[in-house]
Amino acid sequence: WAEGKGKKGRGEKTRRRQDGREGVKRSRRGGEEDLEALIAHFQTLDAKRTQIVETPCPPPSPRLNASLSVHPEKDELILFGGEYFNGQKTFLYNELYVYNIRKDAWTKVDIPSPPPRRCAHQAVVVPQGGGQLWVFGGEFASPSGEQFYHYKDLWVLHLATKTWEQIKMPNPCPLPRTPRSCQSWRLPGGGCPQFSHNSFLLQRVKKDVDKGTRHSDMFLLKPEDGREDKWVWTRMNPSGVKPTPRSGFSVAMAPNHQTLFFGGVCDEEEEESLAGEFFNDLYFYDATRNRWFEGQLKGPKSEKKKRRRGRREEPEGGSKLACGGAGTQAPVEVVKEVVTEDGTVVTIKQVLSAPGSAGQPQSEDEDSLEEAGSPIPGPCPRSNAMLAVKHGVLYVYGGMFEAGDRQVTLSDLHCLDLHRMEAWKALVEMDPETQEWLEETDSEEDSEEVEGAEGGDEDEDEDSGEESGED
Repeated sequence: WAEGKGKKGRGEKTRRRQDGREGVKRSRRGGEEDLEALIAHFQTLDAKRTQIVETPCPPPSPRLNASLSVHPEKDELILFGGEYFNGQKTFLYNELYVYNIRKDAWTKVDIPSPPPRRCAHQAVVVPQGGGQLWVFGGEFASPSGEQFYHYKDLWVLHLATKTWEQIKMPNPCPLPRTPRSCQSWRLPGGGCPQFSHNSFLLQRVKKDVDKGTRHSDMFLLKPEDGREDKWVWTRMNPSGVKPTPRSGFSVAMAPNHQTLFFGGVCDEEEEESLAGEFFNDLYFYDATRNRWFEGQLKGPKSEKKKRRRGRREEPEGGSKLACGGAGTQAPVEVVKEVVTEDGTVVTIKQVLSAPGSAGQPQSEDEDSLEEAGSPIPGPCPRSNAMLAVKHGVLYVYGGMFEAGDRQVTLSDLHCLDLHRMEAWKALVEMDPETQEWLEETDSEEDSEEVEGAEGGDEDEDEDSGEESGED
């Protein structure tokens, strides 16, 4: 985990906005009419695109709250939207990137008339018509990050023809929202329940003071008595090793009717400060057994000697692997310090699971013992990352963590074979030292002056650069 404390920084603003904790303050200021005009302006710029342009490119710039989806017919991942903050200005995106898994290559796809720039939207892929990416809702923020606009529009990207289409929905339709942390699956025997893991609730504790309450409850939405015209919510009480209360976690469908749960942040909130503990742990929820499992890595197999098999003992309070193995040794804490360009020391504390099960005998030679006890590299603790699972392999892209008053937005890409559960593999690495960070100005007047600050990809065309300022 990584922890940051101090006065209200951008990371706190990000989480407060995403959790709805600053909605009252913003609604008093107003400004949504101006945001609508800003959105319309960027849509006008997007309308200048008349042709589909596919350009090989380096990995996308750092971002969080984007969507990462799997192509239903090809070995590809589809990245859409997201946001980035450089300390003074928020940038929102409606860019579309495609990652070819086999070639390990990125392509930027510019398509005419895309959805407006957004983050924290919900996206799902279906196989009909050669593949369709459906996008609903999301959020648009002002450059200062102090005002926001919630969408309630519905879009579909036809993957075969690479065309966007806005779907006009009849009333009543869902209210504007930023739907996150929601997952659905089909259970054996029929039915399509919905998984929701609440983690935050805003409560008024006294005049003009709101305080967040963490939750870790679960609810199931399914047809009542098998009827498709009537649905009912049911509180769930799963067994097993449950994730600790947190927000900003990410979910994805895993093999064998399992839902995968990764990362997030647990906030310790006071009236004037917010400190966060970030996570990079894995949990699996088995819908057929209504049970949580903690995902433990076995570590890479040693080629030096075959380890002798012995009796496996379940450690006290331990749990089974998501794939049926035993628990592992106690976690190992790794502390890493990174010095940024402005001299700020960023300390990253990471808790990693040691490979091998706790009751499994190790090889007798010292080299094997050292190898087995070494930490397994992987994505650092983070929240609001993007997840996708293709052919039983988990992909984790981007997200953010905090270091004091700084927010570090990530652009790395890692993968993990969920069948073997041996070790993470870094596909795209990122050095936090290269992260641009501009100190926040002291006044709102100065904050307004930085609305024209540059950001996003420096190699984009002029229109695209202006679009990034949309946020």
